[in-house]
Amino acid sequence: MLYHKEYFLSEKADWVVFVHGAGGSSAVWFKQLKDFKIHFNLLLIDLRGHGKSVETSPEKQQGVYSFEAIANDIIEVLDFLKVEKAHFVGVSLGTLIIRQLGDMISHRMQSMILVGAITHFNFKSRFWVTMGRIFKNVLPYMWLYRLFAFVIMPAKQHAESRNIFIREAQKLCQREFLRWYKLTSQMKGLFQKYDVHLPIPTLYVMGDRDYMFLDPITKMLENVKTAALLVVDECGHVVNIEQAKIFNEEVIKYLQRIISQYHNRSILH
Repeated sequence: MLYHKEYFLSEKADWVVFVHGAGGSSAVWFKQLKDFKIHFNLLLIDLRGHGKSVETSPEKQQGVYSFEAIANDIIEVLDFLKVEKAHFVGVSLGTLIIRQLGDMISHRMQSMILVGAITHFNFKSRFWVTMGRIFKNVLPYMWLYRLFAFVIMPAKQHAESRNIFIREAQKLCQREFLRWYKLTSQMKGLFQKYDVHLPIPTLYVMGDRDYMFLDPITKMLENVKTAALLVVDECGHVVNIEQAKIFNEEVIKYLQRIISQYHNRSILH
């Protein structure tokens, strides 16, 4: 089973599940813990091959790597802890895993918070993914990962986010990096799913300087009424680190509003 850590508040509190991106770990949510655990039960998970899951679930590294398999890893943890329903917060590639969960267990998902969401590739992102495919078997993976980190988070103000992701990626090995990189070939199918919007309350949280992924989301949401978009000023790809105070305040308010709506509907019924 994947490594996971719980912060339990009460039986009555809603669960919030945090899902990191490729190369990261649950450590990327360190700026959320203090504020979120006042209001919710929290579950932080290290995905297969990442963080402490390298030690606790070596069998996961031997299996097939697909978005469905990785989503099933998370469902296994939810079932083990008897978490029937939860709000899911993901960053970067973690947003695609949450979207996969939406197809598999939508009845257990109270909301989705998608941070630095990847919904489509623009020309720039397609170019760098292609370059990665060409050189991934030639160059040391940390060279590629550092390059990608600078491409996605290039500015001086992104340094903290960039350094955290590079630090956590160093816990991977070349073989593990290649397994995860192969998932990029499956993204097109997931991107098509974004065109079918699930009946799950969804908040996209993007930085106004997320040059690779903000524009596709803005265009996608022009005619979508079931999802909300929060664009944070002077911020890049990893809003929860770069603008943690704003992120925490806005996301907690959003979750509390969703919980209140659920409560009101249950009273009416």
